[in-house]
Amino acid sequence: MRAPAATEAVGRLARETVALGVRRLVLVSARGEEQAPSTEAALHGAGAHWTVVRAAWSARNFSEGPLVAELRESGELVFPAGEVREPFVDVRDVAEVVAVPAAGDRCAGRTVEVSGPRLPAFGEAVAEVARAAGREPAYRPVPTRAYGERLAGFGLPSEEVAFLVEMFASMPDGRNAYLSDGVRQVLGREPRDFAAYAAKAAAAGAWAVGWVSAPPCRLRPWEWSWRGRAGGR
Repeated sequence: MRAPAATEAVGRLARETVALGVRRLVLVSARGEEQAPSTEAALHGAGAHWTVVRAAWSARNFSEGPLVAELRESGELVFPAGEVREPFVDVRDVAEVVAVPAAGDRCAGRTVEVSGPRLPAFGEAVAEVARAAGREPAYRPVPTRAYGERLAGFGLPSEEVAFLVEMFASMPDGRNAYLSDGVRQVLGREPRDFAAYAAKAAAAGAWAVGWVSAPPCRLRPWEWSWRGRAGGR
């Protein structure tokens, strides 16, 4: 969803799949992204039964990619989110919601927003990670451009750094500090809590020193808002 050419790519893919006989299309989008509406609209006109699942930030961002590298190696998360609150969503909830319209016509022609059940600030989320992991990670908010300099220092290509700096300058501003009830609407239950995610990830060794995961900072920009959200924030 975050690539500059996402709208064109989604529209082209949707038309091609419909031409091959596909009747149902489900797009995982992201809440609060300026590019999202045009990309979602590209799906609407493809000629299939469509459903858009708009997700909040994935909790899994804390256990995959650049964020986990910092938490594990330095014990500190440096990130340009201030004290903004975000209803981090469990990727398992997103996947289960996506499976419903993918398998039948329920939710066809609808946009479903999904989030976690509460609104922790980024610092509070890091504290929950610390409790689950038995460590003492800290959260240090920084200006967006300072974060871009850190990404460049990690070896991220300059064009991706520029894209992320522009994106983070507007996204962590509180626009997503609200709860959505899509999980309850579609699955008939409450969404999984961030604490449950943190406990599961800690048990799997996500924040253990020496634990190896994907190389840091190799995510494409569009994978960020919900990297692992069943498939970017």
